[in-house]
Amino acid sequence: MKSTNVKGSFLVGIDLGTTHTVVAYAELSSGATQATPKLFEIEQLVGPGEVAKRPMLPSFRYHPAAAELPQEQLVLPWPQQRIAGDDVAYLVGEYARELGSKVEGRQIASAKSWLSHGRVDRSGAILPWAAAEDVEKVSPVVASASYLLHIKCAWNHEHPEAPLEHQEIVITVPASFDEAARALTLQAAELAGLPQITLLEEPQAVCYDWYFRQGESAQDALKRMQLLLVVDVGGGTTDLSLIQVDSGQSELKLNRIAVGDHWMLGGDNVDLALARIAEQRISQNGKALTAASLSQLIQQSRIAKEILLSEQAPASAKVTLLGGGSRLIGGSKSAEFSQQEVRELALDGFFPLVAFGDLPVKRSSAIVEFGLPYAPDPAVSKYISQFLTQHQTGCRKALNQAEPAVAIPDAVLMNGGVFNSALLSERAQALLSQWRGAPVTVLENRDPHLAVAFGAVSFALARHTNQMRIGGGSARSYFLTVNTQGGAPQGVCILPKGSEEGVAVPLLDQRFALQVNQPVQFSLVASSGDDDFTAGQVVELDEEGERFQPLPPLVAALDASDERKEVEVSLVTHLTEVGTLDIQCHAVASPQQRWKVEFQLRKDLQSRHPGHSLPARYADAVDAIEAVYGANDKDADKNAVKQLRQSLEKLLGPREDWDTALARSLFDELWQRRKKRRRSQAHERLWFNLAGFCLRPGFGYPADDWRIQQAWTLYQQGLQFDKENQSWADWWTFWRRAAGGLDQSAQLKLYKDISKFINPASARNLKIKTEIKNKAYEDMVRLAASLEGLPTTTKVELANWFAKRLEKASETQTSWWALGRIASREPFHSGVETVIEPQKTESWLDLITRQDWKKNQNAAFAAVMIARVTGDRVRDLPETTRMAIVEKLRATKAPELWQAMVEQKLALDDMENKRVFGEALPVGLKLLS
Repeated sequence: MKSTNVKGSFLVGIDLGTTHTVVAYAELSSGATQATPKLFEIEQLVGPGEVAKRPMLPSFRYHPAAAELPQEQLVLPWPQQRIAGDDVAYLVGEYARELGSKVEGRQIASAKSWLSHGRVDRSGAILPWAAAEDVEKVSPVVASASYLLHIKCAWNHEHPEAPLEHQEIVITVPASFDEAARALTLQAAELAGLPQITLLEEPQAVCYDWYFRQGESAQDALKRMQLLLVVDVGGGTTDLSLIQVDSGQSELKLNRIAVGDHWMLGGDNVDLALARIAEQRISQNGKALTAASLSQLIQQSRIAKEILLSEQAPASAKVTLLGGGSRLIGGSKSAEFSQQEVRELALDGFFPLVAFGDLPVKRSSAIVEFGLPYAPDPAVSKYISQFLTQHQTGCRKALNQAEPAVAIPDAVLMNGGVFNSALLSERAQALLSQWRGAPVTVLENRDPHLAVAFGAVSFALARHTNQMRIGGGSARSYFLTVNTQGGAPQGVCILPKGSEEGVAVPLLDQRFALQVNQPVQFSLVASSGDDDFTAGQVVELDEEGERFQPLPPLVAALDASDERKEVEVSLVTHLTEVGTLDIQCHAVASPQQRWKVEFQLRKDLQSRHPGHSLPARYADAVDAIEAVYGANDKDADKNAVKQLRQSLEKLLGPREDWDTALARSLFDELWQRRKKRRRSQAHERLWFNLAGFCLRPGFGYPADDWRIQQAWTLYQQGLQFDKENQSWADWWTFWRRAAGGLDQSAQLKLYKDISKFINPASARNLKIKTEIKNKAYEDMVRLAASLEGLPTTTKVELANWFAKRLEKASETQTSWWALGRIASREPFHSGVETVIEPQKTESWLDLITRQDWKKNQNAAFAAVMIARVTGDRVRDLPETTRMAIVEKLRATKAPELWQAMVEQKLALDDMENKRVFGEALPVGLKLLS
């Protein structure tokens, strides 16, 4: 019988989880009012050559070695499909999870957590994080897409008449996911061939599931409560939401009134804590395992944890560490956990009975390694305390309580794999009841593993049937920072908290002037607190960012072919159905003219810059620049070029004190006059010197991406006056200062052009030896060391060249600094995935440690950069190596800060930042640590 394509026959909910992916659905053939959510069991490989249906798809991906697994053991019931650009052989699901617990370095886990990790290139091929060189890698986006692709294939195999891409799909995300993580989730779905989806916050999904399961009794149950706390502790995140039960009208309404911040704290943290205990028991002489071995041990510990926290738990469980393939490391190495110690760790370490008001520690005190930025305090209890403390005003209002009484929700709904353990759910209930001074009602969640996926379907059904919807709109208020004449920075509210989806919020009373054909920047902050704001309200922003958290900047560029220099616009905002902020500029003169304003999410490295006016004599400074680089050559003051730097500092203060906003404004003025840099050698040298200083480090301020794109056009033009060493010095210094904003292709181009001068094999080439005398070799060295975005293989080649050159006393001392920065554990402007593997630094450290550090402090500082502690096992050197360096630092009476940096995770001070970066950073821009 020929099947017909029935479009939109199903509602499908997908919980794309950190440790499991779950799919539920409802069939619409009998109408939405009759539909019931059901679990879609997912076919997957569960063993060699064995395919079976399972309630969940473990969110694990495994990259087998070339001849590791026979192809006939990997066949699935559907034709193989690939994601565009993903040519890596892999398998996902239960068998992938099992293989990863036995073979090190080939498994991708926690891809969802990597999607929210701002210190890495989330679209770059960085996973598996602890992989060996021969293991091919993919991005967190591609890994997430591969789970969705498997879901699509399994669904379409079972429902060929109703392909998944034609159904109404809801994918859930943490309520705390930022703009970037939500956008990347949408991108992963699109890569998997699911372009039309809706995102739903996971805590809301849990509520929809509970409401649907209760049926007719749901309304009666809600009448007995006023404020519901949803605590969702999954594998990778702790997600909190407050939902008010409004019984003021004839029909009950639910409104989400608050969401928590993004905390990377969940079941993964328990697994890692257990793995570290097992490591101490397995390892000989206290030697730390490799990151790949630890990854394998984490998977083993997770299995042991689930066994020992179950209701019918045995007295103990064992974990065994295996090596590559099926080879045991030195025979069978096992560690045993007792039921009591695992339960004590879970209860006292992650759910201690703390007093209300106790807050999490801000410094890393426990589990902060293995690549992911886990929450600094492992106690979930303290984060719940912090969340409720921050929202006491909203809690009191919902509960009709007056100050100073502590307002604690009267009901709680718990979700996530952690609460499959009755032990932990009972502890959470006891904690809240203790704070409240009365029992807290626990809403039943029969299966915390499945509730989110079922709830996604229930949400879709509610939209079809006009049943109960959770209101609340935007979880945050958004503000545009504005310049003020002195005093604290101010913000204009452009979207108040609670704004509903799709409802336009025009700022009718504010006008903004956008310059044509160049970017105009908007700095935004958000507030998730209890304060009520109105659209257009002007508020004073706190300098510390405690009430108002900075967001990545917004940039709008208007392309226009007419003669207008500016366009007067108003702003119109709304919350999209996806849950993201949409901002558009409407031309006041022609309202039909609209331009969308977009977030500039450059690895989340943007820094906050409080709004303030430029210095009083800024206009005079522009006049001074005009006098040197003005439009009319014959009116140009030939002596002014020699005095311009001194004039600017006289007008604006010492240039080391220029903040980033002032520096970028000066760069923009210089850029407008760039064509006049070629008036003379002095003009060209000074232009590159000043422009580079004002653009450094190439990122960190709104519209910097645009500035870098424009500046790169100068590279092809080259130097006009290229005969003197100092001209080349200013040229290379300009590109060193801008390097942080250049993409990898631009950095590779710079590297290619200077490599012949650095490669020691070129030392005997007479032509190059002659050329290098004129081209500022030492500044080329500084530039090469600043190209952090180069592939690691290229960086290793570069470091080897410097090491070879440093064997001769004639090499510049700057090369020691360059070697240290190339092999540094903490990159400045690149993601941490660009760090060279620790084992590849051995020969360089051997060379460095042979030096007399009393006489050669540059070599000592290079050792500090290479051995600095990050807390990430993938990047950190072995402890024995680090301690040997510490001992030598002590013996040579090196600064105590240097010693501390090699012994413990530590942020650099401004002076050390200057040594690493090569000069002082702009005021207002700090290194991330």
